[in-house]
Amino acid sequence: MTAFNLQTSPLRPEKASSFVVEAGDPFIHEIRQGQIVRIVDLEGNQSADTMFYNAHDYSDRYSSQDTIREQRNLYLTAGTRLLSTEGNLLLTIVADTCGRHDTLGGACATESNMVRYGIEKRHMHACRQSFVQGIQRWKHGLEKRDIASNINFFMNVPVTPDGKLTFADGVSGAGKYVELRAEMDVLMLISNCPQLNNPCNAFNPTSLQVLVWEEPAQSSPGV
Repeated sequence: MTAFNLQTSPLRPEKASSFVVEAGDPFIHEIRQGQIVRIVDLEGNQSADTMFYNAHDYSDRYSSQDTIREQRNLYLTAGTRLLSTEGNLLLTIVADTCGRHDTLGGACATESNMVRYGIEKRHMHACRQSFVQGIQRWKHGLEKRDIASNINFFMNVPVTPDGKLTFADGVSGAGKYVELRAEMDVLMLISNCPQLNNPCNAFNPTSLQVLVWEEPAQSSPGV
């Protein structure tokens, strides 16, 4: 599979439930088996740090290692199958107009901000804090210790020939989206990244949109 695999979706946004996630905010939502969820980069170059869990067992969660190994590709795009720590198929990326997403860079934290950008950055809000806020709002058994590997949708993290990660200008743009089909009941937790210290958000965090189609099993090009 190539790194870029652009695929548009036939689904109509007006038929979906719609949510807007402001910059720096968390979003948590259950996606039932067969449902389709779309994450939209409304203004371009905005990182959507996202974690997925088995909705019935939060210890079984998205595994970047297993996903990378099985697909033999460092980047996620249309056709990627997202695997869990227990080897279950959580979701499949069924449409993608951005073309490449990161699953190596992790989520920003106050600690990593200090190490990378200076002690004076400690006060700045970070994705790990947003994940904790989302967990606190959920109140269904998910805990801070369940924060694990995540996907950075729309974020550009090239890997250099010597194996290092670089945070580069984004490859996304306004209105680009990634769409996933739930292959089992999953819980989705998003942090709309507030990072201001590298180009992942074009130094200007903006809003995301989340669309969920409630009856995907009956979906067709006119739905």
